[in-house]
Amino acid sequence: MYELRERARGVGAIGAQDVVRLMNQGALLLDVRSAEDFAAGHIRGARSVPAEQLTGIVDSLKRYKDKPVIVYCEQGDSASGAMRELSQLGFGQVANLRGGLRAWRAEQLPVARD
Repeated sequence: MYELRERARGVGAIGAQDVVRLMNQGALLLDVRSAEDFAAGHIRGARSVPAEQLTGIVDSLKRYKDKPVIVYCEQGDSASGAMRELSQLGFGQVANLRGGLRAWRAEQLPVARD
């Protein structure tokens, strides 16, 4: 069971360097953690959309349906669910930051604070 969950989690997951590349090409970055966690530290340029509010704001994201959308959380678990949800809603290029913000920090990439 553990192995299946880990495999499913890796589907659509990309590394931090790929996220940087896509960000430079104009990808939308969604932080699905709580607003408090977002304020404590997030990837610069990310939009705060707590996972439980995702379906409520989908209409405002429609212009990104055919563009790269990257979701992340602290470790990757919540973002995997958000990635699947966006894919089911018709977003064609959705990816999850593998390892979440924790992996981003481990690669010593910059984190912004509000």
